[in-house]
Amino acid sequence: MRNLQSIDYSVVFNDGFEHLVSLLEERKYDKVFVLTDRNTGEYCLPVFTKLMPTDFSYDIIEVDPGEENKNIDFCIGVWKMLLDFGAERNSLMINLGGGVVTDMGGFAASTYKRGIDFIQIPTSLLSQVDASVGGKTGIDLDSVKNIIGTFTQPQAVYVHTDFLKTLDRRQLISGFAEMIKHGFIFDGDYFQALKAFDFENPSAELIHRSVEIKNEVVMEDPKEKGLRKILNFGHTIGHAVETYSIENDSDPLLHGEAIAIGMICEAYLSHAYKGLAADQLAEIVQYIQSVFPAYELKSASFDALLAIMKNDKKNVGGKIGFSLLTEIGKCSFNLYLEEDKIKEAFTYYQSL
Repeated sequence: MRNLQSIDYSVVFNDGFEHLVSLLEERKYDKVFVLTDRNTGEYCLPVFTKLMPTDFSYDIIEVDPGEENKNIDFCIGVWKMLLDFGAERNSLMINLGGGVVTDMGGFAASTYKRGIDFIQIPTSLLSQVDASVGGKTGIDLDSVKNIIGTFTQPQAVYVHTDFLKTLDRRQLISGFAEMIKHGFIFDGDYFQALKAFDFENPSAELIHRSVEIKNEVVMEDPKEKGLRKILNFGHTIGHAVETYSIENDSDPLLHGEAIAIGMICEAYLSHAYKGLAADQLAEIVQYIQSVFPAYELKSASFDALLAIMKNDKKNVGGKIGFSLLTEIGKCSFNLYLEEDKIKEAFTYYQSL
């Protein structure tokens, strides 16, 4: 399985961290820090350190898990730990974890002393195929997802599929949402291949193809001025549903579960306003429903969801922006819809 070259760093697959060892020997960082959350500290850190040389020296920084903790308060805690441990501009942060760790760790590193090097080691399926690739860092503010952040490239990304063995099925299915999104927006044949995905034995080849698709899009448009916006399919509504669920549900939706709802709603909008064929809408909806649990989208939540969407960073001139499908495997962007049309999508989801 070949490694990928992104903007100015390598995405390395299943090499036993040989590339990382060579990078550390070459760069001669004065200090190395490993950022984890409690879960990855318990389950993934031992897997990582077992593969590293016995003299690998680092300081550990641990944060609480969960999207609700990806905020400035926890980021301040990371900065203080770096300060207390004496991190210099020639220090390195290794972010070992899911999307929360890689997003927040990348942001903390990119801003500490105006930027120290960081490396991403994504341990969840979601972070392997999405959050760790592309140079976006970010934290949430007042429940608005990723509204504070930078475009800063890591020194390298290491994708090791053995980490997936530490995940339960719900987490794997959540990450799978981003994989099928890549098929919907870029490669219809890939979407068809994903129908054979085995959650008991995840295919490294299919994961590699997902990362490859995202990397290809990012390489063409690093700063999200054009094509990269197609990666937002399902996310305008999905992020709002995720935020609403975190604030109101006793068992909040995971990111991918919310994005699955967003993709159904935005596939409906694609059919209604961008010409996606009815049979392809049906195929998308049927497949998503076969993988992801149903969610009760209450009519009383519609106005709250729209209020959340009005703060989305993709909006222009106060208009809510979308990326919508023209067919499975092709996506358009810079589309703006009125609130009554967006509510149509909510109602459509309720009808299923």
